[in-house]
Amino acid sequence: MLTRQVGNVSSSTGNEVLGRGLRVLGQAIRTEPRLFIVSALGSSLFGLLIVANSYVVGAVIGRVVVPAFTEDRVSSAGLALVVAVLLGISGLRVASIFARRLAAGFMQFRLQARYRRAVTRRYLSLPPAWHQRNATGELLSNASSDVEASFAPIAPLPFAVGTIVMIVGAMASLFAVDWALALIGVALFPALFALNYFYSRRMSPRQIRAQRMRAKVAAVAHESFDGALVVKTMGREADESRRFGVHVTELRDALVAVGRLRGVFDPLMESLPSVGTLAVLLLGTWRLQAGAVTVTEVVSVAFLFTVLAFPVRAIGWVIGELPRSVAGWDRVQAVLTAEGDLAYGTGDLPGDGPAELRFDRVGYRYADGPPVLSDVTFTVPAGRTVALVGATGSGKSTIAALAVRLIDPDSGGVSADGVKLPDLSGAALAGATALVPQVPFVFDDTVRGNIALDRPGIDDERVWAAVELAQASKFVHGLPEKIDTAVGERGTSLSGGQRQRLTLARALAGNPRLLVLDDATSAVDPRVEAAILGALRESGTSLLVVAYRRASIALADEVVYLHRGRVVATGTHTELMRSQPGYRDLVTAYEKEGL
Repeated sequence: MLTRQVGNVSSSTGNEVLGRGLRVLGQAIRTEPRLFIVSALGSSLFGLLIVANSYVVGAVIGRVVVPAFTEDRVSSAGLALVVAVLLGISGLRVASIFARRLAAGFMQFRLQARYRRAVTRRYLSLPPAWHQRNATGELLSNASSDVEASFAPIAPLPFAVGTIVMIVGAMASLFAVDWALALIGVALFPALFALNYFYSRRMSPRQIRAQRMRAKVAAVAHESFDGALVVKTMGREADESRRFGVHVTELRDALVAVGRLRGVFDPLMESLPSVGTLAVLLLGTWRLQAGAVTVTEVVSVAFLFTVLAFPVRAIGWVIGELPRSVAGWDRVQAVLTAEGDLAYGTGDLPGDGPAELRFDRVGYRYADGPPVLSDVTFTVPAGRTVALVGATGSGKSTIAALAVRLIDPDSGGVSADGVKLPDLSGAALAGATALVPQVPFVFDDTVRGNIALDRPGIDDERVWAAVELAQASKFVHGLPEKIDTAVGERGTSLSGGQRQRLTLARALAGNPRLLVLDDATSAVDPRVEAAILGALRESGTSLLVVAYRRASIALADEVVYLHRGRVVATGTHTELMRSQPGYRDLVTAYEKEGL
């Protein structure tokens, strides 16, 4: 989805990119108006001071330096006045530069921080199904380089505004001095703007491609690092390096294309004011001989053209960054305007004991694929344990996701204690239900931090109680600093079974009324798994367990047997072993294979 958004940008014309880029800048100004006003005023003052400074330099040459050579005299009073004026202008220029840079910097960084938070909040509010359709590396790029690119023109924008003020002031002063010299400005300034416009049109597709390749490199890198264990064990280091190298090379070529165009543009921007200066000197000499202008006026105009080059380039910086800004903004907006939110109600569950979970004729399919679940109906009675059993692909994990409302069914309904899950508030749902997934996720934090997650009311006593219930007490007591031990990124210092028990303790610390275990004890040995399930049954929590081991299934009060997304039968393990050949074949498959 995000790639298609960027593709739309790349097909835009230069005029469209310019217009859309200006709208992005307008949004930025409306978001931080005070900082923009301060920076624009500082920049405008700087531009006017440049014009004023050129006339002071002209006065120095015409009224101090020339008389010193022609009349062999120096006016001390005049020299002191010139020095005072120059120092005053320099002081004001320092203040204007300080105001422009400080305010523009604050504006840019505040906008980036604001939208990084907005993108992250949006990520957290979107359902897992949306995340599954988008590569993690792309999402990281959205929150980092795309946000940065969106507001890249903000820093030079006030300078460009001040430059426009400077150009208007310069043109007014040129016509006040001499119409012939002013014609040079009339020719030069449009040429500078035309060059910037041409540069923008040529730069647009290059910047967009570079931004897209940055995201691709981030996505490939993230995938390679995330799958480091697979890469190492399968001996695919060289292949992954080559795969990464292809995308890095494409990014390099895209950036080289950007740099090559800038290499042509920058010298042209530097040379045009120099050509203007030369033209002023040639035409000014002729006008001086005709008595139309004075030495002071010629020097002032020539100096003005000399110092125009750097400020005018600020306009080019803004225009040059607009394509990249539009590309980044579109990718950010693709996240902020993404659809698929799960709307929450305002209700709460009645009572405070174990909750009853009911599936009523539930159907579900992923995107445009075939149905995953069809007419699924079963109940998890309050305080009881129900095992979901079925072959791979029968819909067990989908039922687990529906039970805690990570997704909503396409048909039918899921309810807890008679309240439909969509009618519950987000806080009520999170407080009443908990899911322990197949693949445990552990934060780069301490054991305590991973279990408590800074949730209010979960103190050390609750943490230890959850550790005991998850049968993790022995290994936690064996850690160097017990619950204060840092476990490393993704829990690298723990075994697979330890990570599963740690994530189980995290779920239990919240005292859920309904606990869903999606094959969450597969990495622990059968003895520990039996102890965990036994302890959970005694706790009185309602349990929905996706189970594979025969010994674990036998601990359930009731078994729901799934086949191709449908409930084939429900009953105790013993009853299903006797009445359902397919069920019997499934749970005894390991024994038949001699395992």
